[in-house]
Amino acid sequence: MTNQQSQPPFQIRVVPVTPFQQNCSIIKSPSGKAAVVDPGGEPEKILQAAQEFGATIEQIWLTHGHLDHAGGAEAIKRETGAPIIGPHKEDTFWLDDIATHWAQYGHPGMGENCKPDKWLNDGDTLELDGIKFDVVYTPGHTPGHVVIYHQGVNIAFVGDVLFAGSIGRTDFPRGDHQTLIDSITGKLWPLGEAMQFVPGHGPTSTFGQERKSNPFVGDSVTGYAGAEKKPANEIDQKLSKRWQ
Repeated sequence: MTNQQSQPPFQIRVVPVTPFQQNCSIIKSPSGKAAVVDPGGEPEKILQAAQEFGATIEQIWLTHGHLDHAGGAEAIKRETGAPIIGPHKEDTFWLDDIATHWAQYGHPGMGENCKPDKWLNDGDTLELDGIKFDVVYTPGHTPGHVVIYHQGVNIAFVGDVLFAGSIGRTDFPRGDHQTLIDSITGKLWPLGEAMQFVPGHGPTSTFGQERKSNPFVGDSVTGYAGAEKKPANEIDQKLSKRWQ
């Protein structure tokens, strides 16, 4: 008897959208059924990418309510009939003003206000064609941010909580720096160092790499797991250079 290599439970295609180059992810099951994570805008581009990927969008998952993550959700829903799921209800005020915020950034019509069909809470489970994903509530960047992950595949969709070498901004309404740090160390790090993540912007990384080298949440900065804390130099200057 020979061992046969098992097929991966899903495939992922990342499609950068909007002037902010936000990472919209298409997760496709072996049957072609798909979920799209954070369709921030340019719905035609997302739908075209899904078609080329052989993916039929059946669900829309949102990590948070910012314009560049949720602005295209309603348009995708109209085209596909897919329900909008997430984020946590504390981001309602962001979702209600997406169109206004895009206009303020000089891009009227880029996105529209969004009303989810279902909110997400800490510990919830999402299911795509029999494949289960878990949810953790991670406020700090926004009050209603969530992270969606699959433990078996070691992949997380973290929105704007964490980036390769950085963390999310906390100078927006109801953002809070310490809450964000607590979300990362308390909710993400326990998922394991091998967990790879797709951030809202920029390249992928792993939780282990960020614990080693991230100047905001590395173990030497936070003292996580008993690590010796070193003096944090130039943190104030670095905070101003984070992604949106």
